[in-house]
Amino acid sequence: MNSTVNYIKEWQQALQLEILHLKKYGSTKYLVSNGHLLTDDGSFTYYFETGSSIKIPVGSLVRLEWGGIKQDGRILSSEGKSIIIVFDRSLGDMIGEAFLYHDPWELLEQLIIRLDEIKRSKRKRLRVKRLMDPSMPQKHPLNEKQSSVKELYARSKFNPVTFVWGPPGTGKTYTLARTVANHYLQDKKVLVLSHSNQAVDVLMAEISAFIKKKDRFKEGDVLRYGSQIGESLASHDDIVTGQLLGKHEPTLFKEKEELGEEKRLLKHDLAGSFSKRETDQLIEIEKKLSKVLEKIRQKEIQFVKEAKVIGTTLAKAANDETVYQKEYDLVILDEASMAYVPQVAFAAALSKHIIVCGDFKQLPPIASARDSLVKLWLKEDIFHRAGVAQSVEEGELHRHLFLLKEQRRMHPDISAFTNRAVYNNFVGDHKSVAISREGIMLAEPFANKAAALLDTSLSGEYCITERTSHSRMNLWQLLLSFQLIHEAYVGGSRSIGYVAPYRAQANLMEKLLDDLYDKERQTADIIAATVHRFQGSEREMMIFDTVDSYPQNRAGMLLTGRESERLINVAITRTKGKFVHVCDTSFVNKHVYRSKTLRQLVDHQIQNDQIVPKKDIGKWVKHQHPKLQWMHARKLGDFQEDIESTKQEMVIAVPDLNSLSEEWQQYLMKRNPAVKLTIISAKRNPDINSDHFICSPVSFSFIIFDKRVIWLGLPVESNNRVQPPFIAARLDSQIMADELLSQFKKSE
Repeated sequence: MNSTVNYIKEWQQALQLEILHLKKYGSTKYLVSNGHLLTDDGSFTYYFETGSSIKIPVGSLVRLEWGGIKQDGRILSSEGKSIIIVFDRSLGDMIGEAFLYHDPWELLEQLIIRLDEIKRSKRKRLRVKRLMDPSMPQKHPLNEKQSSVKELYARSKFNPVTFVWGPPGTGKTYTLARTVANHYLQDKKVLVLSHSNQAVDVLMAEISAFIKKKDRFKEGDVLRYGSQIGESLASHDDIVTGQLLGKHEPTLFKEKEELGEEKRLLKHDLAGSFSKRETDQLIEIEKKLSKVLEKIRQKEIQFVKEAKVIGTTLAKAANDETVYQKEYDLVILDEASMAYVPQVAFAAALSKHIIVCGDFKQLPPIASARDSLVKLWLKEDIFHRAGVAQSVEEGELHRHLFLLKEQRRMHPDISAFTNRAVYNNFVGDHKSVAISREGIMLAEPFANKAAALLDTSLSGEYCITERTSHSRMNLWQLLLSFQLIHEAYVGGSRSIGYVAPYRAQANLMEKLLDDLYDKERQTADIIAATVHRFQGSEREMMIFDTVDSYPQNRAGMLLTGRESERLINVAITRTKGKFVHVCDTSFVNKHVYRSKTLRQLVDHQIQNDQIVPKKDIGKWVKHQHPKLQWMHARKLGDFQEDIESTKQEMVIAVPDLNSLSEEWQQYLMKRNPAVKLTIISAKRNPDINSDHFICSPVSFSFIIFDKRVIWLGLPVESNNRVQPPFIAARLDSQIMADELLSQFKKSE
């Protein structure tokens, strides 16, 4: 049997398994309320209010659940804080509160249908075969002195499949855009695809700019097709279907706007009354609007038919016959390493030639179902599945793999590690990058260092697991990282990323930034997230908080497992001029093998004199934040002031209550008698009285006054794994106090 047919069958099985998993476990869930029946003329139309604006495409399948009832429906309207859904049976006149589920599996079902169409076409099967087995000889003329653009143009003109390996900062967008433009100038039809709207926008903006620069731009030839258009195209609205429609069909466009406004006002009135007259009016407007939208749709189809270069997402391409029923001279698939293999195959089947561009050293596609077929085809990228990545591991480039080998993003002191350890010395630095990043390198924190390792060894045992999710968090490293953000901001940086491998830690930093840095974030791009949020973006400075430390007895799989090299690579390569790694090196040296990327990163940074030891905190902390202060833990003047000014409650947590010194017992006794004392520890000490006792193991000591002021690192003698200098942190944050206390169950 044809091996391509076997591939397709396995892909369809894998997609079906993922759909079943999503139907059972995974959906985007919204709370809807105040549901009212609008019409019951064969089908049943309901109006719901939503807490926030929900954008679900009209026509999408949804599921409504309330009580024990589940019912599938279809979106008729989703605008503002209300939504209208059509069901094929009655759910009663009113529904108080319900949950609405919207699933991405519809898009996967469309992909299964597209794969069926490929199966029936000999021409399309051949295109997929070449993608999966790129063993055909090279047909492009060889010229070593060619620029990247000229070589990629030649490869994509003469070879059916060209894989482009684009490591971070190597000019991927620049090269792809000019390759597309050159094909366009030769009157070729090109389809530009990616899994994300943002990536499509960026590439289409670059293509448009280049063609305009050549003075060869013709309106309608270059088209960004889709509804989710971002800011990247603000200065290129002459390639956006919606804007072209407004220009060429102003009456139709105006009618749509007027009906939309009429509907919005009526829905606002409807929320309070639900009179039959207003309900009938709304349904009438919906009918008129659907006719106008259908006319608009037909005009959009005409735009797509006439365009020479079309940019859209993989999902829309597989879902929209206007795109997938056309034949193209070239398909460009950007960020292919994050696309499912069946999606790449679908893209390849649309054209005689395809450029598959991505970086297989970055994050792979994401799928949820646990099954060997899903793991094989939906959780690994096309570069690995087509055998192209394996040649790199053997020290050579596959004949159909084109490498962009000069990076211009990172200062060479940052890229030195990834160039060698991740990219096997295939990638080097452009000569201009050291000079262009010098300004960021010279700024605080750690002026004159582009890469630094902030070592938290022997500061205490702060790495705990969040109580509900079991995701790891480390409050000490969190506060140090916040201090780094503050130093960078005061030093002039307005582009800062904080990345952690664990969602609990990233979420905690977001809460801390919301609490203490809300004003600063209005004028600066400061984001805290896990690695997936950062893929495809860049910042002036990145802080990589590895979180893992004692009392954990092993490093987490995110930092040592199969995907750890990719995760760490993305964390490092987002930055331009300053990379700060916050890490407990003593923990890593004991619990992580030398062969692992994390250990190699630590060793590299130590060998290259990038380490900043704990004792240097007084040198690099130059700007104390009003709500976060660092001080010597033996100098307790400020602490005594907090005891004296506390009005209601004092919470003290110690790993071993018996280790509490006489001096500290005296502090507890000196408090105002009206102040309640809560003690958190693994076991009681009969000599120390308290109003409340929470029997819970705790690995580090802390004190909280009036549920807002946290002292971390006190009492010193009760802290485990601490060596001088003894540092304490004082944080004034009710949100963080609540978060910390929520980790310990109340008991008596």
